[in-house]
Amino acid sequence: MSRGRLCAVLGLVVLVALVASGIAPYDRVTWWMEVAPVLIAAPILAATYRRFPLSDLLYVLIAVHALVLIVGGAYSYARVPAGAWVQDAFHLSRNPYDKLGHFMQGFVPALVAREILLRGGHVRGRGMAAFLPGCVALAISASYELVEWWAALALGQGADEFLGTQGDPWDTQSDMFMALVGATVALVALGRLHDRRMAAIPQGVPR
Repeated sequence: MSRGRLCAVLGLVVLVALVASGIAPYDRVTWWMEVAPVLIAAPILAATYRRFPLSDLLYVLIAVHALVLIVGGAYSYARVPAGAWVQDAFHLSRNPYDKLGHFMQGFVPALVAREILLRGGHVRGRGMAAFLPGCVALAISASYELVEWWAALALGQGADEFLGTQGDPWDTQSDMFMALVGATVALVALGRLHDRRMAAIPQGVPR
C-alpha cells in the first residue's frame, strides 16, 4: 500500500471512531478532554505531510494511539469494557485501561521524538537517540499530569472521570512509570525496524 493510501485509510478509521465515540459518550466534558490530543495532532500531521512526512510505522502507531484515546473518551477510562474484562479475568483492584493509555503515551511520542531528532540531524549515535526521546516522552507524561491537576482544580468533582484515579493515591506516579515503560519498550524493541522504515521514506524528503 502506498504511503498516501495508508494515511488515507488510517485517517478514515480514526475519523469514523471519533465521530462514533462522540455521539453518546459517557460524559461529554471528559470526552472533549480525552480526545483533545487527537484533535490537535490531526491538523498538524495533515499540514506537515508533504513537507516532513513521517515513516509509515509512525503513522500506524499514531493512529493506534488515537484509537486508544478515543475509546477512553467514549467510556471514560475507568469504564472501558475491555479493561473491565481484564480486571475480572486477573482479579485486579481497578480497570487497567488507563495504564494502557499511559503506556502508549510513552511508546508513541518516544518514537516520534526519535524520528525528528535523527532525521533533523540533532543527535548522533544510538545512545543519545534513545536517551533524549525517552526524556521527551517523560516530559510529555509529566505535562499531561499537570493538565490533570489543573482540571481537578478547575472542575472539582467534575474532573473525576477525566482523572480516572479509581481511588489510587499513587495514580500520578504509576501513570508516569507506565509512560517510561512504554518509551523504553518502543526504543528497545522497535529501534531497528524504525531505522528501516525511515530509510524507506522517498528520496527528496528530509530524513
